[in-house]
Amino acid sequence: MLRYALKRLTSLLISLAIASLVIFAVIEVAPGDPASFMLGVNAQEDTLAALRAELGLDQSKVQRYLAWVSGMVQGDFGTSYQYRTPVSDMIAQRLWVSLPLALYALALSTLIAFPAGIYAASRRGKAGDVGVMGATQIGIAIPNFWFAMMLVLVFAINLRWFSAGGFAGWDKGVFAALKSLTLPAIALALPQAAILARVMRSSLLDIMGEDFMRTARAKGLTRAQALRRHGLRNALIPVLTILGLQFSFLLAGGIIIEQVFYLPGLGRLIFQSISARDLIVVESVTMLLVFAVIVVNFAVDLAYAAVDPRLRGRT
Repeated sequence: MLRYALKRLTSLLISLAIASLVIFAVIEVAPGDPASFMLGVNAQEDTLAALRAELGLDQSKVQRYLAWVSGMVQGDFGTSYQYRTPVSDMIAQRLWVSLPLALYALALSTLIAFPAGIYAASRRGKAGDVGVMGATQIGIAIPNFWFAMMLVLVFAINLRWFSAGGFAGWDKGVFAALKSLTLPAIALALPQAAILARVMRSSLLDIMGEDFMRTARAKGLTRAQALRRHGLRNALIPVLTILGLQFSFLLAGGIIIEQVFYLPGLGRLIFQSISARDLIVVESVTMLLVFAVIVVNFAVDLAYAAVDPRLRGRT
């Protein structure tokens, strides 16, 4: 198990190094000068040069890359060009919105998908299976931003159960904060729940054809009992893959939902920073999200080894 974990950790570090190079290179080649954007098109050249020197933009790209990476390793993400505040402080403020939103949506997705997938698999070919699969097909087909707007129209404008947007803040209490995140979490969760339910059903049906499942049925267990007692654990490997990918998507890909609900999260921070040519914020937040994705995949790999002991002996 230790050898397996060390191999995956080495792969994680290599992936992070490559990702940092790609992110820096892609953002640096984007057109536009942050200093010119901040001072306007009529700024004097000496003023532009002074601002570039203050922001460190007069250094070579290699120097800027090394300074950026070494700073991140020490927990220093640099200073925002636009707001002149530490990027780490900006990330910390927005992370308290995006991370709970992603976890909330993932919890809802799992709570919906697991029972739905198990129910459909236990009733293969019957009306219940057809109904669940039809509902998941609709869930996959509907864009989450359109579904988000429908939620606002029904539950915020017509029923007035929730606010149409904004974030109450954790200082107002956990209930008020979670209430602000409920509609965005549902908008993010339902399409993901549809995907996860289909994967769960397919995985369970594959397991049902295995010899050990036929033996369990021969001992007198019903299809549902065999699935719960013997099939569920063995069907978790592909499901864990989807869960890891979904959490990464929910954390990094919620920019549209955050825009719809005006949530001050990391997605909106990236969008605003791109508009303002605040490159250091874009680079640092993107790198943080990539780090989260890679770490989640690392955790999923370890979960594989916990679920399937055969992986622990592999090199």
